[in-house]
Amino acid sequence: MNNQEIGACMTIKLDAVLPEYPKFDPKLRRAPRRDLELSDHEMKLALKNALRYVPEELHEALADEFMEELLTHGRIYGYRFMPKEPLHGKPIDEYRGNCLQGKAFQVMIDNNLSPEIALYPYELVTYGETGSVCQNWMQYQLLKKYLEALTDEQTLVVMSGHPLGLFHSHKQAPRVIITNGLLVGEADNLKDWTRITAMGCSSYGQMTAGGWMYIGPQGIVHGTFNTILNAGRKFLGVPADGDLAGHLFVTSGLGGMSGAQPKAVEIAGGVGIVAEVDYSRIETRHSQGWVSKVAETPEEAFRFAHESLEKKEPMSIAFHGNIVDLLQYAVDHDEKIELLSDQTSCHVPYDGGYCPQGVSFEERTRLLAEDREQFIKLVDETLTKHFHLIQKLVERGSYFFDYGNSFMKAIFDAGNPEIAKNKRDTTEGFIFPSYVEDIMGPMLFDYGYGPFRWCCLSGKHEDLLKTDHAAMEIIDPNRRFQDRDNWVWIRDADKNKLVVGTQCRILYQDALGRRDIALRFNEMVRNGEIGPVMLGRDHHDTGGTDSPYRETSNIYDGSQFTADMATHCFAGNAARGMSLIALHNGGGVGIGKAINGGFGLVLDGSELTDQIIRESIPWDTMVGVSRRNWARNEHSIETVAAYNEKFKDSDHITMPYIASDSLVEQAFRRATEKH
Repeated sequence: MNNQEIGACMTIKLDAVLPEYPKFDPKLRRAPRRDLELSDHEMKLALKNALRYVPEELHEALADEFMEELLTHGRIYGYRFMPKEPLHGKPIDEYRGNCLQGKAFQVMIDNNLSPEIALYPYELVTYGETGSVCQNWMQYQLLKKYLEALTDEQTLVVMSGHPLGLFHSHKQAPRVIITNGLLVGEADNLKDWTRITAMGCSSYGQMTAGGWMYIGPQGIVHGTFNTILNAGRKFLGVPADGDLAGHLFVTSGLGGMSGAQPKAVEIAGGVGIVAEVDYSRIETRHSQGWVSKVAETPEEAFRFAHESLEKKEPMSIAFHGNIVDLLQYAVDHDEKIELLSDQTSCHVPYDGGYCPQGVSFEERTRLLAEDREQFIKLVDETLTKHFHLIQKLVERGSYFFDYGNSFMKAIFDAGNPEIAKNKRDTTEGFIFPSYVEDIMGPMLFDYGYGPFRWCCLSGKHEDLLKTDHAAMEIIDPNRRFQDRDNWVWIRDADKNKLVVGTQCRILYQDALGRRDIALRFNEMVRNGEIGPVMLGRDHHDTGGTDSPYRETSNIYDGSQFTADMATHCFAGNAARGMSLIALHNGGGVGIGKAINGGFGLVLDGSELTDQIIRESIPWDTMVGVSRRNWARNEHSIETVAAYNEKFKDSDHITMPYIASDSLVEQAFRRATEKH
């Protein structure tokens, strides 16, 4: 078939009109040049792959332009097809569509690409240095056309940002099925993924970017609040009803996820110093009210901290500089750091996620483009120094935890095998715990508590306030300390000014708490009290993600590298009628280190949605609790026992018998002596 015949066979396609080239706002952050190691054949493939989105009439005009983008930026973004006005999540009624879900997804996509939300909006990167909604602006434009055409008896299939097409299904089928970055095992590594992505064949969805459910830094702030508050309870003697008043937390990173840290430490009552090399990110967080003070030197940062510590007043301080300089000052001047972590994008340390010491942010960007080999050398040297400074601070009493950003793996890869427990490889973990191992796993995930979230699609703040109050009424603050924390969280959510972008909320809840809150919201929609609502969660949750470096790092039965749970979560949510399901490779720890499955559910007030809530939301959480229970995690066993009793007429979960450690040791000794 020729191109004219192919075009005639499609009703959903890009127009044969060359858009005017856009103007770029110099104030908006731009992605650094991406690694480009393609053969001549592969570069030609990359160009052909980009041109297949546009009618043949435009090929001659675009061929040189696209090839120049590839050589200049390391990717073909199709800037010419970018919307001429900045995107933002508008009220749902302002979108065109044939079903509520199709319009809801457009709200979420535009919210993810809004300049106040996205890290690199022109390059379609929402957060995490590489986490993308889709690969290029041609995909974006085509996705919008498909979502406008979508009906409630069709399913849109999206593969790494590419809208494969619409297929007839039924009302209880997912309206959208998304996968991102999935690779065959032999190629499931960063080098091959980078090559395949540069050709336009894969995309890094991170977690909530590629699933269109990112809600700005608020999406992680509740988890960050839980992490540092419970670290204080576990290691600093903070009482269950206390806060971090008078305690110091030091970390780095003010990006899409890490930007939650200063707000979280203030809500927890403590004092935080957060190092950040990119001043534009400091300006963003400071203007949004997510960080209170800015320091230009380590001395100034610690002086601000001491002033607030002495008064036991909450305070967040952004230090404009490298975390290694800050920690070196702390070591040299015997500064006491009680809680210590890092949240730079170490899943891509050589792609701009980690900045070497002594290199400005601008110089980092230049090195990435002009001397990547030198950049990698400097990153490895800085990671090694960072590690040694942490060791000294831990010896002096600091509690350090890896914040699920592949920081310890990056240190290992930089040539420091001593960070591994066995000093050889990472199969037995690291000498420092991940926050999931020590805090989130045993204190939250094992009970089913995780980052439940929702967006009020009307765009009305009063709708968000109504949902806050409804959620608070459902939580029993006297059941567990986790419930008390969550009740206080939602009570104070509006006061803490968490919203960035459209009207969304985060609230940690367990399986039945999520179910009951969702049912209440759907009833409110049905009664006309609020407009439609989009439900979802971070994939950083009890059941959504398999990752030995983060979500399943406190799985100790040897199955932490298996990806069965995330796959079943994805498939189970499809079977139960979620509006959107997503399965990604990567997440916050990098390609080949996690598989995560997410969902989105549009609450339209219907009885059918009530049914989907009852069947899908408990499953989405309990699949994770069940996995943890089978791994012999004590609190998960307790949670499953209670679930089996409560749902004995409909559900049943397999529980493990516990073998005695002494019995196993004796059997092992007898057998090895015999052989």
